[in-house]
Amino acid sequence: MEVKELLKRIELGNSVAEFDAALEEYFVETNTFRILISNGADIIAGDKGTGKTALYKYLKKKYATLPEMVNVEIVSAFNPSGDSIFQKLGRAATLQEGQYISIWKAYILSLVGNWLLEIYEDNFTDKMDLRSSDDTPATIFSRLMGTVRRLMNPKSFEVAFSFSEAGMPIITPKLDFELGEGEKRKIDVVPYEDIFKLLNVVLGEIKFQVWIIFDRLDEAFQGYPETETFALRALLRTYLDLLEFDNIKVKLFVRNDLFRKITRGGFVNLTHVNARKIQIIWDEEDLLNILCKRIKKNKELKEYMHLDDKTDKEIFYTIFPARVDPGTRKPSTWKWIINRIKDGNSVKPPRNLIDFVQKTQAAQLRKEERTGRIYSEGAIIVKPDSLRKGLSKLSEERVQDTLLAETPEYEEIINKFKNGKAEHNISSIARLLNIFETTVKSRIAPLIEIGFLEEVGESYKIPMLYREGLSITQGKAFQIEGGLEEVEEEEEGV
Repeated sequence: MEVKELLKRIELGNSVAEFDAALEEYFVETNTFRILISNGADIIAGDKGTGKTALYKYLKKKYATLPEMVNVEIVSAFNPSGDSIFQKLGRAATLQEGQYISIWKAYILSLVGNWLLEIYEDNFTDKMDLRSSDDTPATIFSRLMGTVRRLMNPKSFEVAFSFSEAGMPIITPKLDFELGEGEKRKIDVVPYEDIFKLLNVVLGEIKFQVWIIFDRLDEAFQGYPETETFALRALLRTYLDLLEFDNIKVKLFVRNDLFRKITRGGFVNLTHVNARKIQIIWDEEDLLNILCKRIKKNKELKEYMHLDDKTDKEIFYTIFPARVDPGTRKPSTWKWIINRIKDGNSVKPPRNLIDFVQKTQAAQLRKEERTGRIYSEGAIIVKPDSLRKGLSKLSEERVQDTLLAETPEYEEIINKFKNGKAEHNISSIARLLNIFETTVKSRIAPLIEIGFLEEVGESYKIPMLYREGLSITQGKAFQIEGGLEEVEEEEEGV
């Protein structure tokens, strides 16, 4: 068989979980997943591309079959695709944090209540007028926002003025609200504490625990930054308020940068939040397992190359060379890849790995189309120059779709590093940015936080992930003792 035919049979799927129909086939049950299904965490935090949505999708698909989740029902509080349903809240007038808390509680109550009414329709009444025609998040949230809009925009306002027997003035306000089509009665006021207590008891009696899961929160208020912080801080506060109810569990899948944003400046009881928060962290072994599961997905490829009896490491080196650069002191190809898909915070997203290998695969396939080879056992399918081309494409893409797209406020300062060297110190950064050395650390703190710079001793390095995309070359932007520039070396790996 020609090498190009083998390459075409390597199916890696889509690096974006929302578009990966075969996700279930090669999902890796990491420690984060095991902690989640055992109810050991409520806040699932991770950087872009680390698999939050993949974790949700797999959990939603599999939870009914997991022994740890017997008598647990998952209710999604968001729409998995399309525009965020919370855009309606963003377009409304900015509210106070307490008002957002009230909306979140009403929404959670509506989600759980509608799910419960689907089971026991004839045994309950809808005192809060939040019964929906279906139990989808979009329908329920739309109905809730309709109620909120009516309450915020009264039809009329009157004040009755009178005196008590003692001659003291008495002022009595009266509000009249518009009713929606088909509504014939006023909305009853029910204290949240009372209704959640009742709901918790009901769930206990039927022996069910309901998990309300929020994901895509980074997209929830795109275009409405003035709303985002208030609304999401209120959601976090709502989560804390509902911790007392054993049978109602709010689970938040949130990006690290967004979590830092909404808790910046202080957040009361943050220690309580952190106690139930877990980071999505990928070990190198897990990443290798993800890749090899996808490589083995094609039955014909698996049989032709005898991959079934091979370990993950053996499968990898059946496809890739032992080293990208010649020399025994150079890192192994796997270590070479890992060093290049991670950012300055050492975050190694599966998305970066899959995208990198797909770009490498495409580069090698183009080469094979020009000068085809016949595969022979023991031959390497992917050549080193294709790995370098794959890295170049990945770097260009991540600079645009992650570094600059996700943090546009830092684009101007990031661009100042273009066409320069990879390693800096305080003095070289001060010259580059034309600022005093005493202000350098405060100016670059956000760049360290987003993973563009990595602090290494007295130096600051730009990770390899972003170098080619910004035309940054290896080496120091400052002179060392003796006036010679040291050559940066990679750590030897196996």
